[in-house]
Amino acid sequence: MAQRITMSAPRIIKKYPNRRLYDTETSTYITLTEVKELVLQYKDFQVQDAKTGHDLTRAILLQIILEEESGGVPMFSTDMLSNIIRYYGHAMQGLMGSYLERSIFAFHEAQKRFQSQASTLYGEIPRMPAEAWTQFMQQGQQIPNVMGGYLEKGAKAVIDMQEELRSQALKLFSGFPYSAHQPQEQPEEAPAPKATHAKAPKAAAAKKSKAKK
Repeated sequence: MAQRITMSAPRIIKKYPNRRLYDTETSTYITLTEVKELVLQYKDFQVQDAKTGHDLTRAILLQIILEEESGGVPMFSTDMLSNIIRYYGHAMQGLMGSYLERSIFAFHEAQKRFQSQASTLYGEIPRMPAEAWTQFMQQGQQIPNVMGGYLEKGAKAVIDMQEELRSQALKLFSGFPYSAHQPQEQPEEAPAPKATHAKAPKAAAAKKSKAKK
């Protein structure tokens, strides 16, 4: 007899009009920082609008990213954010999104393997709190932004690939003699000037002079 695999439902967090977040599992109101902790703990949750039930998880996650980028140690540079914005509505928006998603996943898997190997050799490595890391960076310590630099290189690779494809397309289609099959447009003839009645007053004056004689 086949065994049934029961999948646990995600933890539901309701967002009310007053922007308060209510955790239905603990029956308490929680903050955005506590939602971030759920992400760090790999908890499966979903944020829903308390009135309509619409899924607001992406909006809450973007809000967390905005707060992290605004204070502390930002991950993305101005150039990186500008390049991401330029791809909204672009023909290659889907490619850029999937490329960044795969890049982050690959980076995350590499980090997990590194942590696993380090734990095997040196034991459990303590995680530095966010406040201590921020204070450490503010003291002038220059540590490269590994994730941000990794993603910036990935985004630049996509942009370079797009430019290369554009250049190759221009070279390819420039060899087709489209102009040879197009009928040449005949120049339009200038319209003939309209007849003016400038001589009419002189003729009328001549008739009057003859009549007086």
